[in-house]
Amino acid sequence: MAEQRDPYEVLGVSKDASADEIKRAYRKLSKKYHPDLNKEPGAEAKFKEINEAYETLSDPQKKAQYDQYGFAGNQQGFGGGGFSGFGNGGFDFGDGGFEDIFSSFFGGGGQSRSRTAPRQGRDLQYEMNLTFEEAIFGKKTNIEYSREALCKTCHGSGAKAGTSPVTCHKCGGRGFIQVQRQTPLGRMMTQQECDVCHGTGKEIKEKCTTCYGSGHVREKHEVQVTIPAGVEDGNQMRLQGQGEAGTNGGPYGDLFIVFHVSPSDKFERDGAEIYYTLPISFVQAALGDSVKVPTVHGDVEMKIPAGTQTGTTFRLREKGAPRLRGNGNGDQKVTVTIVTPKNLTKAQKEALKAFADVSGEDPAGDDSFFEKWRKKQRKKR
Repeated sequence: MAEQRDPYEVLGVSKDASADEIKRAYRKLSKKYHPDLNKEPGAEAKFKEINEAYETLSDPQKKAQYDQYGFAGNQQGFGGGGFSGFGNGGFDFGDGGFEDIFSSFFGGGGQSRSRTAPRQGRDLQYEMNLTFEEAIFGKKTNIEYSREALCKTCHGSGAKAGTSPVTCHKCGGRGFIQVQRQTPLGRMMTQQECDVCHGTGKEIKEKCTTCYGSGHVREKHEVQVTIPAGVEDGNQMRLQGQGEAGTNGGPYGDLFIVFHVSPSDKFERDGAEIYYTLPISFVQAALGDSVKVPTVHGDVEMKIPAGTQTGTTFRLREKGAPRLRGNGNGDQKVTVTIVTPKNLTKAQKEALKAFADVSGEDPAGDDSFFEKWRKKQRKKR
């Protein structure tokens, strides 16, 4: 049997972590190592270890027992020959007193009650790919995935149609039985999970022919998802009750949808702000112009003032993405860049020369563009 690890170490939390911190750590790790999502060797074993650690730390009674006695507080006896969890080989009974230790050994029943109590089903995760535009405007879509659901034949009872589970004849419905064990303190009565009902307190005489007594079946489940406008890459959305079926009448778990948004070939996005680079000519920058600028909401007219310099940024208000947790849209920021023309015609070159002469510009160096152009013109004469 593999050695049990410290549940705090398994979840990566400190011993003074709050219940919310423990839950967040569990959710993160369980999604990472869920067998339906992680196919790497050892992922399933890691997932079970994470669930066992969370089962201990999420239950106040189990957590208190573990904090005080280590694994001895939550198991069916000391195990081996020592006092695991007591420290220094001594008899440190803590603040609960000697009675609390005997309560855990002689039918305190905390662990058994938790096995028979309703428990919520496991949460699931679904990865959804969106285009840039779908993330901006949102959409409705149907998704299908596999999950554990209540058996429709027996409605989760596990019993054959027309029958019902009965109180376990061996444990009397408690879910545990008393057994005599040899311990370092002598022969003592301890409790362990009932081997007939496996801790449920119920015995199924005739098992359901559909689920074979488990109460659950694997099914393909379809649900409609309304994706809100303005989601971003990495955002998560929770659909309550769309996870796996609970046990002992507990509710279904939740489904977490993780969005992956494809990049745009035109725009960049940061939250509700959208960025666009607009190439303009030297003439448009110098003389000014009115141009059409693409946005996610369609083309809009934008004025370019005369004398605009490359790198100048203009703001188109309310032309960005919808604010996911607010009202209205963000803005689109348009940065202009002046494009230097290539392969100039003779007329274009002469026009630029004339512009340089009028402007009093004298490009430096014998190898400058204008100097080479002058030499060519002299040779032609």
